[in-house]
Amino acid sequence: MAFVDETEITVRSGDGGPGMVSFKSAKNAPKLGPDGGDGGFGGSVYLVGKAQLNSLSGLYYRRRYAAENGAKGGTNNCTGRNGEDLEIPVPVGTQAYNAETGKLVAEVLEDGQRICLAPGGKRGLGNIRFLSATHQAPHESTNGGEGVEMELRLELKLIADVGFAGFPNAGKSTLLSSISAARPKIADYPFTTLIPQLGVVAVPEMDEWGNASFVAADIPGLIEGASEGKGLGHEFLRHLERTKVVVYVIDPFALDEMPPLDAYETLENELRSFSESLANKKHLIALTKSDIAPEDFDWDTVEAPLKERGLEVLRLSAVARDGVNDFKRRVWNLVQEERQKVEVVETPTAPKRAEDEGYVWMSRASEDQDFGI
Repeated sequence: MAFVDETEITVRSGDGGPGMVSFKSAKNAPKLGPDGGDGGFGGSVYLVGKAQLNSLSGLYYRRRYAAENGAKGGTNNCTGRNGEDLEIPVPVGTQAYNAETGKLVAEVLEDGQRICLAPGGKRGLGNIRFLSATHQAPHESTNGGEGVEMELRLELKLIADVGFAGFPNAGKSTLLSSISAARPKIADYPFTTLIPQLGVVAVPEMDEWGNASFVAADIPGLIEGASEGKGLGHEFLRHLERTKVVVYVIDPFALDEMPPLDAYETLENELRSFSESLANKKHLIALTKSDIAPEDFDWDTVEAPLKERGLEVLRLSAVARDGVNDFKRRVWNLVQEERQKVEVVETPTAPKRAEDEGYVWMSRASEDQDFGI
């Protein structure tokens, strides 16, 4: 199945069931009082995080999702059945935007996280609710509240600690396969990687419990103008936005003979054009393929211009595994530094029924309390 990281869907919660108008009856006593029950609540629509999923492809071919309506109230003061809630499984890292306003309405960041997108309609009231000392035979009832319909744009941003950014054939996939159990496609032609790849990198010696690790993401190779839609990488730049550290993977022996400093500046400019915050993330330079350097190669000619810019440079060979362990340890330390910069950010979770959207949110519990249940 194809990798899909953006799609649009329509969701609708169920309508509340109408209340019943009914009266108790017995032989020779047709009206002994009202006994019409309330309708059921309409079903709500939820997004549910599933760690097993890594794509929105399951939602790409089905665009409309509707929860069940609540059932009508019954006689003998029986309440109608509540509509069944609808859960939409999505990968962790999915964001839901209102397709009309562009406003972020939900963000799934954890496995099992359950976020209400569209609350179900409230139930209608049966005629027993209108019984009073002065109104002994009420014929009134209310219809259930209408469900909520929303057009949503879903975007998936993979959650990784580290993101690899580089030109095609810079060695990103080889590096990921060398430091993790991921097995991305590797070949000697450009654009081998067509979809983002994730790998868990273990650095056991960095933790007393032996379970230190971070998640690295390899996105398809960038080219100049990627932020404007050229090449493949522009479609996946969003996956770098959640990362804590960006590693610029640069091949100092590229066929186009572009100096590493020029390569870095080009890549950094593409990230900055896409997102200022993305370019400002903590980053370092990984100079790959050191194993193919001639014995008399002067690394200062490559590294000095980068270091003069205040950039941290690591030299390695994923194939020969030279410098790989030092690379893993350094990246893990950077990730830990960023993890400690905890910021409390208010992000939307369950959307509430705001007045500007024409409805008012009320929990089922509070509705019950309002009517004395």
